[in-house]
Amino acid sequence: MGDKEKVLREAGEAYGELREAVSGLDEAQSRAIWLGTWGVREILIHIVGWDREMAPAFARIERGEPPYPAGAYDDYDAWNARFVEAGKHAETREILADLESCHRGLVTAAATLGEEHFAMGSPARELLDGICPQHYREHATQIRQWRSETAA
Repeated sequence: MGDKEKVLREAGEAYGELREAVSGLDEAQSRAIWLGTWGVREILIHIVGWDREMAPAFARIERGEPPYPAGAYDDYDAWNARFVEAGKHAETREILADLESCHRGLVTAAATLGEEHFAMGSPARELLDGICPQHYREHATQIRQWRSETAA
């Protein structure tokens, strides 16, 4: 198994963990605020935003460009707030559908790159690792912990 296949498989497994972490929550549970000013909905909206925003980065990498302009995403908090504000009126089922669609779009964009783009330390690998396995698992862990503390 090559590096590309490993990284894409890891992205899929981490996505499965995230979906499992939110499985079975009803609308009220999804709307409960427990992480600062966020609950599950806001976490998922934020993930959707980053997946959507980062998908085009793989085409730029393919062209030999940086994944995104230097400094474009330095203010993560402002981007997170922008994503959450844009999605605040969506129903949870819509957010879950967007999550699925944006994850698929991100992975599809990454999969178009050749194997050489997934060597350890390469921009594509670093980007996919950060936006998928690391990011998804960070939030899946938070959600599982919240659920175990509240029996949600």
